[in-house]
Amino acid sequence: MNDSEFDFVIVGAGTAGCALAARLAEEPGTRVCVLEAGGEDDHPFIRTPALVGAAIATKRLNWGFTTTPQAHLDGRRIPVPRGRVLGGSGSINGMVYSRGHPRDYGDWVDAGASGWSYAEVLPYYTRSENNEDYPPSVQHGRGGPMNVSTPGPPNPLNRSFIESAMALGFPECADLTGPNPEGVKRRQGTIRDGRRESTARAFLAAARRKANLSVITHALATRVVIENGRATGVAYTRGQVAAQVRATRDVILTAGALQSPQLLMLSGVGDARELQALGIAALHDLPGVGRNLHDHLACPVVMQTRDTTSYGLSWRALPRGIYNVAQYLFARRGPFASNVFESVGFLRTTEGLDRPDVQFVFQPAARPKPPIPLPVGHGFAISPVSLYPRSRGRVSLASADPHAAPLIDPGLLSVAADIEPLIRAIRLSRRILGGSAFCRYSATETLPGPAVTSDADIAAFIRATAYTVHHPVGTCRIGSDSYAVVDPDLRVRGMAGLRVADASVMPSIVGGNTNAVVVMIAEKAADLIRGRRPPPAAPLDVRQP
Repeated sequence: MNDSEFDFVIVGAGTAGCALAARLAEEPGTRVCVLEAGGEDDHPFIRTPALVGAAIATKRLNWGFTTTPQAHLDGRRIPVPRGRVLGGSGSINGMVYSRGHPRDYGDWVDAGASGWSYAEVLPYYTRSENNEDYPPSVQHGRGGPMNVSTPGPPNPLNRSFIESAMALGFPECADLTGPNPEGVKRRQGTIRDGRRESTARAFLAAARRKANLSVITHALATRVVIENGRATGVAYTRGQVAAQVRATRDVILTAGALQSPQLLMLSGVGDARELQALGIAALHDLPGVGRNLHDHLACPVVMQTRDTTSYGLSWRALPRGIYNVAQYLFARRGPFASNVFESVGFLRTTEGLDRPDVQFVFQPAARPKPPIPLPVGHGFAISPVSLYPRSRGRVSLASADPHAAPLIDPGLLSVAADIEPLIRAIRLSRRILGGSAFCRYSATETLPGPAVTSDADIAAFIRATAYTVHHPVGTCRIGSDSYAVVDPDLRVRGMAGLRVADASVMPSIVGGNTNAVVVMIAEKAADLIRGRRPPPAAPLDVRQP
């Protein structure tokens, strides 16, 4: 063996790649190499939770992708931030800890993902978790590498949100990552001692001290090397230098839902006719690569107030702001130790549903206006997130140049019915924000605005302002049909020595944020790749809705 030959080569040191590399490197005789196009996660905006907006706005940390013009969103190009740094998007995201709804995994199994039921994946969630707020149980873990906590103390506006939702008959949820995640509650984040807890910090940092793990930063993978129907390595560039690393066992793509399919296509794995049209030799005709792209869509209801209770920059709140900065610098506490999105409601917006269809994200702050990444002035907002879109799109190649961004078309609102949950959610958000618990703040609605009242007007507002919440999934989905890309063991169908283990393998999006789900996928992938027996499924008496 030499410095360019490893048992496993992992492409992408994002959320999945960092966790997977650390797990595979637990066996001293196993050599693991990780290729990451970005650099070290040492930027101060990464570590400070409240500066999530600044982290996303930092060009060297973000690939800066946008969608193609979205026909059903007034032709707008929607930003698609993706992390280009150790930790990947987990180094610039909102740090929300969510697992979706237990029923979501039944949908996966129905789509062909055998072995991925809620009972079977739950032990992988608890394996990675160090939950500060819940005792060890079948639902929660203590002692795992990933810290999970509820930032505090919260802004007082959070209690107003919870009280107002409960006054409308919605319950307060006991545990948003428990067996029945429905209702309103302050939510947990991947934060440790006032600092962001990405998988680069939680998993990879300690593993890098091991001699059997190599991490190569600023290394852009250009293709998977395929010889006689088997993946044998990865070609990459580092600056102006081209190089290769060989994998004696597996090449594992963890570059995310946009770039894992992109790399497969650049390597000749995808729709053969489309690849040939771009001058790429089609080595394996797999037409599902890049298809099934979907994401969560959101649209805000924004309130403005002269009251200074909310987070925000203003002369009237300047003394408090100076104190908050000192509080964070010297004790890692206060608003800067929070991800700002402190409370949430998972609610059903209509009758007849078997689970909540909208996530109501409460923000006790004015919405930042670029280029300033912090809120200026005072106010609060609810961003309703439609959890189960039926619209599907795809990732495709713009050219055979690996340095070119992929074409990203999620087809947002291409299924007409997808706008209906958001219309209902905006009406419900207004009812919550108009409740008596908010009266003391004398707030004025600025978005959509009092003049926007009819369904048609709200729909027009959604088309003009909606955005994704950066949860792209599904482009290398698990399954057994002709458009599935990987099998339930995450092996690329019809290709030896090649696997995918990131958000792209989800058959359908979960009803919540996706970061913790990706960690779970990496944990399960580590067992599948090492041939380890899975942990026992959660007991059947776990209460499920």
